[in-house]
Amino acid sequence: MAPQLAWIGLGNMGRVRHYLLPHLFYPMADNDPQGMCKNLVEKANLSRPLIISNRTLQRAKDFQSTLPFNKSTIAKTITDAVSDSDIIFTCLGDDAAIKETVSTISEIPNIKGKLFVDCSTVHPDTTNEIAESFAAHAAEFVACPVFGAPAMADAGQLVCVLAGPKESVEKVLPYCKGVMGRANIDFSDQPHAKATLLKINGNTFILNMVETLSEGHVLAEKSGLGSDNLHKFIETMFPGPYTAYSGRMMSGDYHKREQPLFGVDLARKDAKHALDLAEASGARMRDVEVADGHLADVQKHMGSKGDIAGIYGAVRKESGLKFEN
Repeated sequence: MAPQLAWIGLGNMGRVRHYLLPHLFYPMADNDPQGMCKNLVEKANLSRPLIISNRTLQRAKDFQSTLPFNKSTIAKTITDAVSDSDIIFTCLGDDAAIKETVSTISEIPNIKGKLFVDCSTVHPDTTNEIAESFAAHAAEFVACPVFGAPAMADAGQLVCVLAGPKESVEKVLPYCKGVMGRANIDFSDQPHAKATLLKINGNTFILNMVETLSEGHVLAEKSGLGSDNLHKFIETMFPGPYTAYSGRMMSGDYHKREQPLFGVDLARKDAKHALDLAEASGARMRDVEVADGHLADVQKHMGSKGDIAGIYGAVRKESGLKFEN
């Protein structure tokens, strides 16, 4: 019999879906559980409705209304979702949230043999704790963080990073490439934490890219080169994410959005994890230190509405320009 699937955690229901132009399908670090859920329902050929659980029940109901009829059900509690399922996906905003959820799951009688798949972006130490908790209850576990913007999640174009026992990973693969994602990075039979270690390290590439673009645009404006001329160079030499972020900066999108595409709070959480990992490993990430300092400035200026692209505003401000362009 085909397994019953459940999904725990829907993220920010208020987030704005992607907009503007196709070139804005750029890699990003902010997970989008809604897009991932949608593709499981629409593409995974599930024999039974997907069970959805969210801390705020109304959010689950609102999201369910966007899905095909009779293709999902709502569990009122995590216990209900887990008890009735064989494979349970979780995707939560931070380490505290996933730890709390796993603690709740651990209190459910007889989770032996169930497979838990965590797509959250968390510290590798947290992933290890989760793995140990499920192993203590004879449950299976696969770490499966993803790379991709909300639009990429909606389109099933994420990159899924899977780690854990090969036998368990193989049970998750049918729901990754071709359903939620365009590609898999398969770490079968490697420690679970390798997946989130790559995720945290990979996110620093995005952070450093935004920092580089921000400094370049400010120099272009103050030196007389002009942002338009710099953008021509960027779109010629670095098409894709560099061009997309450059466009967001020039348009003022970084300070105009009601909901961030990659929130400053989550970006700082990821930066902190990266810096902690570097320190523990005897390394140093100076670029991340600088970018995190600018993210702190974004938080002061915009609060939780701030976006990672707001680094541009922070660099502008420290260079004698207004935060908003």
